[in-house]
Amino acid sequence: MRYLIYSLICSTILFAQTETLVIDAQNFQADDKKGISIFTGNVKIKMGQDKLNANRVDVYFTTDKKTNNKVPLKYEATGKADFEIVTTDKHYIGNGDKIIYTPAKQEYTIIGNGFLQEKNDDRKIYGDTIYVNQLSGEAKVKGSENKPVRFIINVERGNEGTK
Repeated sequence: MRYLIYSLICSTILFAQTETLVIDAQNFQADDKKGISIFTGNVKIKMGQDKLNANRVDVYFTTDKKTNNKVPLKYEATGKADFEIVTTDKHYIGNGDKIIYTPAKQEYTIIGNGFLQEKNDDRKIYGDTIYVNQLSGEAKVKGSENKPVRFIINVERGNEGTK
Protein backbone atom coordinates (compact mmCIF):
# COMPACT_ATOMS: atom_id res chain seq x y z
CA MET A 1 0.00 0.00 0.00
CA ARG A 2 2.82 2.42 0.77
CA TYR A 3 4.13 1.86 -2.79
CA LEU A 4 0.78 2.95 -4.21
CA ILE A 5 0.72 6.13 -2.17
CA TYR A 6 4.37 6.82 -3.00
CA SER A 7 3.74 6.30 -6.73
CA LEU A 8 0.76 8.63 -6.73
CA ILE A 9 2.63 11.36 -4.87
CA CYS A 10 5.59 11.14 -7.26
CA SER A 11 3.32 11.23 -10.30
CA THR A 12 1.54 14.28 -9.00
CA ILE A 13 4.81 16.12 -8.39
CA LEU A 14 5.94 15.59 -11.97
CA PHE A 15 2.72 16.45 -13.74
CA ALA A 16 1.78 19.63 -11.92
CA GLN A 17 2.20 21.16 -8.54
CA THR A 18 -1.46 22.11 -8.20
CA GLU A 19 -3.30 19.11 -9.70
CA THR A 20 -3.98 15.72 -8.23
CA LEU A 21 -3.36 12.51 -10.13
CA VAL A 22 -5.92 9.79 -9.34
CA ILE A 23 -5.45 6.18 -10.43
CA ASP A 24 -8.23 3.65 -9.92
CA ALA A 25 -7.59 -0.02 -10.70
CA GLN A 26 -8.62 -3.46 -9.53
CA ASN A 27 -5.01 -4.53 -8.90
CA PHE A 28 -1.69 -2.87 -8.13
CA GLN A 29 1.88 -4.11 -7.81
CA ALA A 30 5.25 -2.38 -7.64
CA ASP A 31 8.89 -3.32 -8.01
CA ASP A 32 11.11 -0.54 -6.64
CA LYS A 33 14.30 -2.20 -7.89
CA LYS A 34 13.01 -2.27 -11.46
CA GLY A 35 11.33 1.12 -11.06
CA ILE A 36 7.89 0.00 -12.22
CA SER A 37 4.34 0.18 -10.90
CA ILE A 38 1.70 -1.94 -12.62
CA PHE A 39 -2.02 -1.21 -12.47
CA THR A 40 -4.42 -3.80 -13.93
CA GLY A 41 -8.16 -4.32 -14.23
CA ASN A 42 -10.32 -1.44 -15.48
CA VAL A 43 -7.60 1.18 -14.93
CA LYS A 44 -8.81 4.78 -14.91
CA ILE A 45 -6.33 7.64 -14.57
CA LYS A 46 -7.48 11.23 -14.16
CA MET A 47 -5.62 14.47 -13.68
CA GLY A 48 -7.53 17.68 -14.12
CA GLN A 49 -9.56 17.21 -17.30
CA ASP A 50 -7.16 14.63 -18.77
CA LYS A 51 -8.16 10.95 -18.66
CA LEU A 52 -6.55 7.62 -19.58
CA ASN A 53 -8.38 4.29 -19.46
CA ALA A 54 -7.01 0.81 -20.16
CA ASN A 55 -6.96 -2.77 -18.96
CA ARG A 56 -3.33 -2.32 -17.85
CA VAL A 57 -1.05 0.68 -17.22
CA ASP A 58 2.66 0.29 -16.46
CA VAL A 59 4.32 3.33 -14.90
CA TYR A 60 8.13 3.46 -15.19
CA PHE A 61 10.05 5.54 -12.64
CA THR A 62 13.51 7.01 -12.28
CA THR A 63 15.15 8.82 -9.36
CA ASP A 64 15.58 12.57 -9.69
CA LYS A 65 19.24 13.24 -8.86
CA LYS A 66 18.52 16.69 -7.42
CA THR A 67 15.62 15.81 -5.12
CA ASN A 68 16.15 12.04 -4.78
CA ASN A 69 12.40 11.62 -5.44
CA LYS A 70 11.02 9.02 -7.83
CA VAL A 71 9.47 10.58 -10.92
CA PRO A 72 7.56 8.88 -13.75
CA LEU A 73 9.49 8.45 -16.99
CA LYS A 74 6.81 6.79 -19.04
CA TYR A 75 3.27 5.45 -18.91
CA GLU A 76 2.31 2.46 -21.10
CA ALA A 77 -1.40 1.68 -21.42
CA THR A 78 -2.58 -1.52 -23.11
CA GLY A 79 -5.86 -3.33 -23.61
CA LYS A 80 -8.76 -1.16 -24.77
CA ALA A 81 -6.63 1.94 -24.20
CA ASP A 82 -8.27 5.33 -24.75
CA PHE A 83 -7.62 8.86 -23.57
CA GLU A 84 -8.86 12.44 -23.49
CA ILE A 85 -6.47 15.40 -23.30
CA VAL A 86 -7.58 18.99 -22.77
CA THR A 87 -5.12 21.87 -23.18
CA THR A 88 -5.76 25.60 -23.28
CA ASP A 89 -6.39 25.55 -27.04
CA LYS A 90 -6.86 21.85 -27.98
CA HIS A 91 -9.12 18.97 -27.00
CA TYR A 92 -8.06 15.48 -28.12
CA ILE A 93 -9.61 12.05 -27.80
CA GLY A 94 -7.95 8.90 -29.02
CA ASN A 95 -7.47 5.18 -28.70
CA GLY A 96 -5.28 2.32 -29.81
CA ASP A 97 -3.87 -1.05 -28.89
CA LYS A 98 -1.07 0.62 -26.90
CA ILE A 99 -0.63 4.23 -25.74
CA ILE A 100 2.73 5.48 -24.49
CA TYR A 101 2.98 8.83 -22.70
CA THR A 102 6.31 10.44 -21.83
CA PRO A 103 5.53 13.27 -19.35
CA ALA A 104 8.85 15.13 -19.49
CA LYS A 105 8.57 15.55 -23.27
CA GLN A 106 4.76 15.64 -23.34
CA GLU A 107 4.80 13.02 -26.09
CA TYR A 108 2.04 10.56 -26.91
CA THR A 109 2.51 7.54 -29.16
CA ILE A 110 -0.46 5.42 -30.17
CA ILE A 111 0.54 2.02 -31.54
CA GLY A 112 -1.80 -0.36 -33.36
CA ASN A 113 -5.24 0.60 -34.66
CA GLY A 114 -4.54 4.22 -33.76
CA PHE A 115 -7.20 6.91 -33.77
CA LEU A 116 -6.83 10.56 -32.78
CA GLN A 117 -9.48 13.27 -33.00
CA GLU A 118 -8.87 16.96 -32.47
CA LYS A 119 -12.34 17.95 -31.26
CA ASN A 120 -12.08 21.74 -31.81
CA ASP A 121 -11.65 21.40 -35.60
CA ASP A 122 -13.16 17.89 -35.82
CA ARG A 123 -10.01 16.53 -37.47
CA LYS A 124 -9.59 12.75 -37.32
CA ILE A 125 -6.48 10.69 -37.97
CA TYR A 126 -6.25 6.91 -38.30
CA GLY A 127 -2.99 4.97 -38.56
CA ASP A 128 -0.86 2.12 -37.29
CA THR A 129 1.35 4.53 -35.32
CA ILE A 130 0.41 8.08 -34.31
CA TYR A 131 2.93 10.37 -32.59
CA VAL A 132 2.03 13.75 -31.07
CA ASN A 133 4.30 16.15 -29.17
CA GLN A 134 2.29 18.73 -27.24
CA LEU A 135 5.29 21.04 -26.68
CA SER A 136 6.43 21.33 -30.31
CA GLY A 137 3.06 20.68 -31.95
CA GLU A 138 4.73 18.02 -34.12
CA ALA A 139 2.63 15.08 -35.29
CA LYS A 140 3.55 12.01 -37.34
CA VAL A 141 1.37 9.18 -38.57
CA LYS A 142 2.47 5.89 -40.11
CA GLY A 143 0.30 3.44 -41.98
CA SER A 144 0.95 0.27 -43.92
CA GLU A 145 0.24 -0.98 -47.42
CA ASN A 146 -2.89 -2.77 -46.23
CA LYS A 147 -3.95 0.00 -43.88
CA PRO A 148 -2.90 3.46 -45.11
CA VAL A 149 -3.03 6.63 -43.04
CA ARG A 150 -6.45 8.26 -43.17
CA PHE A 151 -6.95 11.94 -42.39
CA ILE A 152 -10.50 13.31 -42.21
CA ILE A 153 -11.27 17.00 -41.93
CA ASN A 154 -14.45 18.96 -42.57
CA VAL A 155 -13.84 21.62 -45.21
CA GLU A 156 -16.30 24.45 -45.60
CA ARG A 157 -16.88 25.69 -49.09
CA GLY A 158 -17.95 29.21 -49.80
CA ASN A 159 -20.91 29.92 -52.03
CA GLU A 160 -18.82 30.55 -55.11
CA GLY A 161 -20.55 32.23 -58.00
CA THR A 162 -23.49 33.51 -55.95
CA LYS A 163 -24.05 37.18 -55.48
